[in-house]
Amino acid sequence: MKNTMKQYVDYIVNHGKSTMLGIGPMSPALIQACFELGKEQDLPLMFIASRNQVDADEFGAGYVNNWDQFRFAADLKAMAQRVGFEGDYFLCRDHGGPWQRDKERKDHIPEEQAMALAQRSYIVDMDAGFDLLHIDPTKDPYVVGKAIEIEVVLKRTVDLIAFCEDYRQKNNLKQFYYEVGTEETNGGLTSIEAYEAFIVELNQRLDRAGLPRPLFIVGQTGTLTRLTKNVGHFDDVQAASLSRISSQYGVGLKEHNGDYLPDDILLKHPGLGITAMNVAPAYGTWETRAYLKLHEVEKDLAKKNLIPSSSDLKVVLTKECVLSHKWEKWITDEHKNKSDEQIFAEPELLKEILELSGHYNYEKPDVVVEMKKMFANLEKFGIQPQRYVLNKIKDGIQNEAECFNMPGLTSRVAQLNH
Repeated sequence: MKNTMKQYVDYIVNHGKSTMLGIGPMSPALIQACFELGKEQDLPLMFIASRNQVDADEFGAGYVNNWDQFRFAADLKAMAQRVGFEGDYFLCRDHGGPWQRDKERKDHIPEEQAMALAQRSYIVDMDAGFDLLHIDPTKDPYVVGKAIEIEVVLKRTVDLIAFCEDYRQKNNLKQFYYEVGTEETNGGLTSIEAYEAFIVELNQRLDRAGLPRPLFIVGQTGTLTRLTKNVGHFDDVQAASLSRISSQYGVGLKEHNGDYLPDDILLKHPGLGITAMNVAPAYGTWETRAYLKLHEVEKDLAKKNLIPSSSDLKVVLTKECVLSHKWEKWITDEHKNKSDEQIFAEPELLKEILELSGHYNYEKPDVVVEMKKMFANLEKFGIQPQRYVLNKIKDGIQNEAECFNMPGLTSRVAQLNH
C-alpha cells in the first residue's frame, strides 16, 4: 500500500524527527536524479511545480520542458518506471493562485480575471491528478510596498479552496490536500502572533463552510534566496515557535526558500519540527554548474587537439540567460535596473546570472544545439556527461536528505500505518 502525504505529515508531526524535501522540477535530468536517489535511499519525493514551471497549454505551458500538468504527470510516471522506483512520489502545485504567472502580474489583469485564471489552472491540476495544491493569493500587482490585508488573503484562500473542493466532488476526483500561506513578506504573516491568528481564523472559516483544513501552512523562518546564495537570516527560535503552533493545530510547518542553506542549518530542521522545506532554483544552479564544468573539460580537450573542436555552450547559454531577464526576480538591490550592456561588462555578476538562470534556457534552440555538440564530443572521448550531471545533482539532494533524516522514511511511515 502507498502512503498518503497526510500520513507522512502526521508521522513527522507526532512521531519522527524528519523533514521532507519539496523539490522544484527544474529539468528532466533533475527528475531522473530524484527517482534514482529515491530508490536507493527509500525516500518519498515531493515535486513542487510553480505555475511558471508547469501550467496548462492555454497559459503557454511551463518553461521547464514545455510541460503542462498532464505531460508532467506522464513523464514523471514514465521516469519512475524506467528507473524502477516503486516508492511514494507526489505532484504538488507550488504557489498556485491569482497573478502567480509572471505575465498575469506584468499585465496587471483585474482581480476577477486573475481569480478565474487561477481557478482554471487548478482545474487542470486536479484533472491531472495532483496531490497537493498550494493556495497562495498574496501576489497582487495593485498592492505595492505594503502587506496585503489579512482579510483579503483569508477571503481569497477560502474562496479558492471552496472552488477546488466543489470541482473535486462534482467530478468524483481523488482526495488531495492543501497548503496555504506564503514566504513573501507581502503575505502579512511576519510574526508568531499573526501566524497563529491566521491559522485560527482560517480554520474557523473552513470549518463553518464544511471545507478541509490545510495540510501545510507556510511559515517564515528567515530564509531568502538572492543570486546564488541564501541571504536571509535563519531564525531557529522562530522556527521552533512556528512548529509548536503548527503542531498544536495538527498541520505541518512548510518552509520555502531553502536553497543554498549550509549543513549547520539543515541539520537542525528535523529537531526544530520543520515538516517540509522547499528548494528549487539551487537545483537549477547545481545542474548548470555541472554543464559548465563539462564545457571546461571539452574546451581543454580541443585546445590540446584531443578533439577536433569545442562547442560554444557557455557563450550561447550566457547570452540567452542575460536576454531572457529571468534572473531579475533573484537579483539584489545593488544590481537592479542595470542594462544588458552593463551586465556583460561585469564578469562576476555575469557568472552569477549564468549560474542562477541557466535552467530557464535549457530548451532554447541554440542552447540545445551546443549542448548536443558538447555531449557528442565528450562521449566520443570516453566521458559520460549525462551521468556526471545526474551524479552532481544527486550529491546535493542526498546531502539534504541525510541532514533531514529522510533515508528509510517511506518504510518507517508504512510500518506505522499498514
